[in-house]
Amino acid sequence: MKPRITVITICVDDLKKSLAFYHDGLGLPTRGIVGAEFEHGAVAFFDLQPGLKLAIWPRANIAYDAGIPPGDPSATEFTLGHNVASRAEVDAVMEQAGKAGAIIVKPAQDTFWGGYSGYFKDPDGHLWEVVWNPQWEFSE
Repeated sequence: MKPRITVITICVDDLKKSLAFYHDGLGLPTRGIVGAEFEHGAVAFFDLQPGLKLAIWPRANIAYDAGIPPGDPSATEFTLGHNVASRAEVDAVMEQAGKAGAIIVKPAQDTFWGGYSGYFKDPDGHLWEVVWNPQWEFSE
């Protein structure tokens, strides 16, 4: 297996509500819901960085496709990390998420390792960390 991830898919309970949160609230680019003509197929994709997409797919449809029973949602299964270039950008993204309807779980603050981060939950309880790491440099 090559170390390459191209799509991160998260399950959602209300596809339209989650689409509005990610597109209208957080400003992520998307073509909207596609695949609705297929039973268990409706999904929305968001462009993240080149070569990486976020997909939101109804929880029941993921379970159906994988052939397993749907499980209970849990915010601590994993987190999605959104790295930014400054402390001020952490604050701005956290504010934007809150205005979009996110639940601020942990307001942005200094971290024990020298960075600055905060956590919010999206409408389906997925945990996002918005983080500035002074050791990391990245291009926009």
